[in-house]
Amino acid sequence: MGKYTFRLPDIGEGIAEAEIVAWHVKVGDMVAEDGRLADLMTDKATVEMESPVAGRVLEVAGDVGDVIAIGSTLVVLETEREIGESLPTVAARANVTEPDVPPVPAPIARSVHVSDSKSAPAELEAPVSGPAAKVLASPAVRQRARDLGVDLAHVRAASPDGRLRHADLDAFLSYGAAKGYAPSGAARPDEMIKVVGLRRRIAENMAASKRHIPHFTYVEECDVTDLEKLRADLNANCGTGKDARPRLTLLPLLIAAVCRALPKFPMLNARYDEEAGVVTRHGAVHLGLATMTDAGLMVPVIRDAQSKNLWQLAGEILRLSQAARDGKARSHELSGSTFTLTSLGPLAGIASTPVINRPEVAIMAPNRIVERPMFVSGGALGGEHIEKRKLMNLSLSCDHRVIDGSDAAGFVAEVKRLLETPVLLLAD
Repeated sequence: MGKYTFRLPDIGEGIAEAEIVAWHVKVGDMVAEDGRLADLMTDKATVEMESPVAGRVLEVAGDVGDVIAIGSTLVVLETEREIGESLPTVAARANVTEPDVPPVPAPIARSVHVSDSKSAPAELEAPVSGPAAKVLASPAVRQRARDLGVDLAHVRAASPDGRLRHADLDAFLSYGAAKGYAPSGAARPDEMIKVVGLRRRIAENMAASKRHIPHFTYVEECDVTDLEKLRADLNANCGTGKDARPRLTLLPLLIAAVCRALPKFPMLNARYDEEAGVVTRHGAVHLGLATMTDAGLMVPVIRDAQSKNLWQLAGEILRLSQAARDGKARSHELSGSTFTLTSLGPLAGIASTPVINRPEVAIMAPNRIVERPMFVSGGALGGEHIEKRKLMNLSLSCDHRVIDGSDAAGFVAEVKRLLETPVLLLAD
């Protein structure tokens, strides 16, 4: 018998350490070659660590939530032969062999969000019966899904090659119930879930924002009947084929209105350095778009939103939101925003109190569009009469240390004016 020390390999891109977000083995467990050991989170992505050798687990490094350095011991395994240890650099380890011992494959670090471009191994393409027959997944993932009563056809793969991994199944189990799907069988037992990884960072950022920033929220109602008619007309003439423009949702129109209103209220397009006591009012609008992903809340940034037309904004919204959900958003696309929009789309209520994306000083949330009767004047009927109109509330949260109520009210009033006279959004 021998020992094999698995050291955390170089994950790349200058990463010096990683946080343990999940263990899939414990001391005493047997692990197969390529068996899943742990999931670790870096600033770039969540990474699956798989064992390059088979053996029994003798030691594990730390608990969930602990941070370990590249090159430090992650797991020690008892093996049939004396193999030694992995090296901290994946590329270097691939060339190391021991005398009279078969070469040990390099430690495998599989990113949940990024994979190589090689075709899937033959074992992943073995035919199976049922609706999941065309799903690419290892036998271990398939067996776990069967045990849980989960149809893999309902599970979305995070990696571009479409292969389902344990992390995809974990994400589905965490969020599937909220999306209306639950595995067959009895009710799930109560769970104790440690807050780690991206969820812990979100919790820390939200707590810091509420602890340091005296929030106040201002809500105003807007009549978006004409705005929705304009949007429908624009989408009806968006073209076809390669020259087709992206279909417009409400968000590009709202962003355009925000970008036109902010120059009149520059204190809202700002970042506050509370340690230095300095507010930086930005000339450009780098608009953060709060986006829900399977990993948690992310805020991709539309750079220089004020210089983009409606269709360019629509294209950026699609691109950045998808990149965030797939875990492919680059670091500069997730930082540097000066004003943030957050929207739950059709799930949004009649009002909300969004939490400021610190160190910004303001965040706006459009709420659900509802149809209600209103007294209106003029139009084809003339005089004052009742019409069915589409109404939407805008909820603006501000940092009361640097923004007064009058500025908040004035800004929302200007956004309201632009949305209720939408032709102004198309004017130069």
